[in-house]
Amino acid sequence: MNYNCQPLVLFLLLTLVTLVLSGVPKPEESKRVFDHDFAQHMGDEQHSKQYDHEQFLGEDQAKTFDQLAPEESRRRLGVIVDKIDTNKDGFVDLGELKAWIQFTQRRYIQDDVERQWRSHNPDNNDTIHWDTYRKNVYGFMDEMDPVDLEKEDNGFSYKAMLTRDRRRWSVADRDGDDALTRTEFTDFLHPEESEYMRDVVVAETVEDIDKDNDGKISVEEYIGDMYRGTDDNEEPEWVKHERETFKTFRDKDNDGFLNNEEVRDWIIPHDFDHAEAESKHLIYEADSDSDEKLTKEEILEKYDVFVGSQATDFGEALVRHDEF
Repeated sequence: MNYNCQPLVLFLLLTLVTLVLSGVPKPEESKRVFDHDFAQHMGDEQHSKQYDHEQFLGEDQAKTFDQLAPEESRRRLGVIVDKIDTNKDGFVDLGELKAWIQFTQRRYIQDDVERQWRSHNPDNNDTIHWDTYRKNVYGFMDEMDPVDLEKEDNGFSYKAMLTRDRRRWSVADRDGDDALTRTEFTDFLHPEESEYMRDVVVAETVEDIDKDNDGKISVEEYIGDMYRGTDDNEEPEWVKHERETFKTFRDKDNDGFLNNEEVRDWIIPHDFDHAEAESKHLIYEADSDSDEKLTKEEILEKYDVFVGSQATDFGEALVRHDEF
């Protein structure tokens, strides 16, 4: 799967915003491990730009783009371009752009793990025990009425989130001592980055999309995860294409559903290089002279692709005064 000059499906590796001390966010207030299909963003220009700028800068950099005038955002983007052009030849090529995107993603994960490690482990011990994490994140549930714990709000319940986190913790806990080292804690927070955690990623994906809880994903559940249409509107062409993709490529045994193995092939393709795919897409979007590399002028001309728009976030990389 790639992103060569046409809108193909791109699986977004987005991390689940792991629960923090102040409470547990509902799923719609955070992001699942995988936002599974880029086709929805191709049908929504604003979402496409938002995804591009998050990949270009890293998710942790998000700040409101309205804080900066367009002229200032272009200037600061130019500073970033100079950093990406490591050989200083005046061009940003595929390798340099890929290296930059990989850097932003590593920085996001490292910063996120460091922040949460300090929050749950202020004494900087070698491990964090499950009981400590549970008390910090879910301790409020001990004071809740058992009836309220069983209630669901649009499919969400704190009890279900606790169960999911407990399972993910147990999988990340390789030595079985119920306490996570920093490496294990990284796997817990960012399972999409760990080969060891792929089974739990697949299980969580199925649970999120499988609305009738039959353990598999129907075509309607598959489409419903990426498109919220109405009875009065005809489905966009990209949605029709995804229905055909489900039938032709996703549902390998042609039984009308996606099982766990088919979901694994969908969200974790073996030959997919996320950073390279996004880099190729960004070059395609901005490469006005088709020489397969970008000048600063070409990037600035398409600054809305790289930094979003007023309806989206840009990132802390544009508001860190010490970097500019």
